[in-house]
Amino acid sequence: MRRLVLLALPISLLLACVSPRKALPVPASVDLERFMGDWYVIGFIPLFPERNAHNGIESYALREDGGVAVAYQFRDGSFSSPLKTYRPTAEVVPGTGNAQWKMQFIWPFEADYRIAYVSEDYRETIIARAARDYVWLMARSPSLPEARLQALRKRIAEMGYDMAKFRMQPQQWPEDESRRAPFPQGD
Repeated sequence: MRRLVLLALPISLLLACVSPRKALPVPASVDLERFMGDWYVIGFIPLFPERNAHNGIESYALREDGGVAVAYQFRDGSFSSPLKTYRPTAEVVPGTGNAQWKMQFIWPFEADYRIAYVSEDYRETIIARAARDYVWLMARSPSLPEARLQALRKRIAEMGYDMAKFRMQPQQWPEDESRRAPFPQGD
């Protein structure tokens, strides 16, 4: 028993020194109708399938059932690659001011996504995860002024993200947008 106490004491002291991670900041309320539409992915800590994405655009549309239709389109590896489209499902978590969503890429697994920041004019947003593993900086235009980009990168770092993993997503426009159809007819 004495050995157990001697082993538990240093572990307890070590755990007491570790501070819990702060909760992600989120807006008190997100106006879903204003949030819908196209968002260019400016920079990110990417998921594996999008690690070489170019010209990424995340599109959102309200569904009749109250959910959110999502389409993420990008070119994999270069600006001339074929267009890839992913269509996860999204549900807003009740009681979160529309800032927390459950995204489902593969049934039955759901992932936590949070609108950690949206500018007052709904021109810039940061989508984050409580795990601090992935993050997306997005805007209504394919580029941001350098000072604004640096301010948003700083905001992401302050959320606890490892900025050594953050990278810019190549964006080159104009592109033939007639080739983009984020939502099939009927969505």
